[in-house]
Amino acid sequence: MINKPYSTACDNNRQPILSIIEDLFTHCKAILEIGSGTGQHAVYFAEKLPHLLWYTSDRQHCHAGMEMWLNEAGLPNTPPPLVLDVSQSQWPRLDVDAVFSANAVHIMGWEAVKAMMAGVGELLPEQGLLVLYGPFNYNNAYTSDSNAGFDNWLKERDPESGIRNFEDIEQLANAANMILQQDYDMPANNRILCWIKKSDNQQEIKR
Repeated sequence: MINKPYSTACDNNRQPILSIIEDLFTHCKAILEIGSGTGQHAVYFAEKLPHLLWYTSDRQHCHAGMEMWLNEAGLPNTPPPLVLDVSQSQWPRLDVDAVFSANAVHIMGWEAVKAMMAGVGELLPEQGLLVLYGPFNYNNAYTSDSNAGFDNWLKERDPESGIRNFEDIEQLANAANMILQQDYDMPANNRILCWIKKSDNQQEIKR
């Protein structure tokens, strides 16, 4: 029997994240969450933001635990989780206004990060949003000693993982026709980065 999974980090960061995304997603109708993990974020955000249809997704092995959270909550705006490996050639066909992902890009290998950013660029409509939460480096430098220690732990566990440089992610976003809208400072040396999918005639956005 599978035990219901639990992430302390999800409980700790959910309210700070909500304080940002409740404004960002005010006019959105449907969200795809990439790397939903336990499903805790989905349940919390979908309950707090009932105007949103919140699609969860992850690789197949995460689904049993995620379904425990979704089924227990029984919310009307959380469909069954989608199987999504960001490296797969065909993503689920969805009509969404935004993509959200928390603490995923430092777990993925770099090739998967590149595939995710390209896939998001293909999925989003014009003016669609990509919102990433987690730790990031700037100019190849850690923003805190704790992030440096966390990065070392990640790489010892999996050499393909690690805290990503903002500039590298930004380059991938730009290549996928997305431009940075805002970079938010978050507790515990984390950030929320928000990009917007450009219109054909859009050159830049005022911050």
